[in-house]
Amino acid sequence: MNAANGTAAPDAGRVPVTVIGLGNMGSALAAAFLDRGHPTTVWNRSPEKAKALAERGAHVAATPEEAVAAAELVIACVLDYDALHTVVDPVAARLAGRTLVNATSGSPEQAREFEGWADAHDVAYLDGAVMTTPPGVGNPDMMFLYSGSEQAFETYRGALEVLGDPLYLGADPGVASLYDAALLGVMWSTFTGWLHGTALVGADGVAATDFTELANRWLGGAVHSFLTRYAGQVDEGRYPGDDATVDVQIATIDHLIHAAADRGVDNALPELLKATMERTRDAGHGGDSYASVIEVMRGSSRV
Repeated sequence: MNAANGTAAPDAGRVPVTVIGLGNMGSALAAAFLDRGHPTTVWNRSPEKAKALAERGAHVAATPEEAVAAAELVIACVLDYDALHTVVDPVAARLAGRTLVNATSGSPEQAREFEGWADAHDVAYLDGAVMTTPPGVGNPDMMFLYSGSEQAFETYRGALEVLGDPLYLGADPGVASLYDAALLGVMWSTFTGWLHGTALVGADGVAATDFTELANRWLGGAVHSFLTRYAGQVDEGRYPGDDATVDVQIATIDHLIHAAADRGVDNALPELLKATMERTRDAGHGGDSYASVIEVMRGSSRV
């Protein structure tokens, strides 16, 4: 069934799709649909960005209204929510009864507010978070997160699989953006820790590729195991220090700080980590596992 108007669902394998916004990501989304044989209509404020897609078979709409009219499934990937409103507000009547998948980056609050706009205009709404860069679009191992209308997700799941692995996170449209922000935080923290370690061993002549081979094994093995174990502790609110306590971690990180200082490597990251551990110890968790650091991070936001 169509998510918005109850009509029969299209053939998910070749469902027509419209992509609005042809930056690097929007162009990659449109290209993935073209590669899988979907009739694909595109629109961009700067028409020259559509030229390469037109050569691959995309229909280039002259106006947003024409673009929206071309498909029941409309995907928007523009600069921000202001740009999104600029495009869709004038064509709200044409969008009625269709499904809008919003791949525009924004906050959970913006996604929730936009769902209100969509509901007021009879538009089935899915908020999307693209957990890859443009070259990864179309790879089934890459995650695409969605939240909002479950019926819209189920209706167009087959089409969304063209882009990557579609994961539905629930009816709250803000959840996809929330996961996006949290996962990016994990990524940046991991990148920065890896780069600090690479600089440290590199000061003694170790190649980044050699160090990274071991780092990947460490992350995929021991660190993966720690995260799985600590997640249960966080959910239970109990942090048995039966592997390594916060007190032990504070002592151990001093070795990293001293080694980096001796080699002239910037120590802002490990100093920040040590300070956070010390705040956790001072809050009474010195004998608990590292997972207890979350109690300091939560502050007044704990639910």
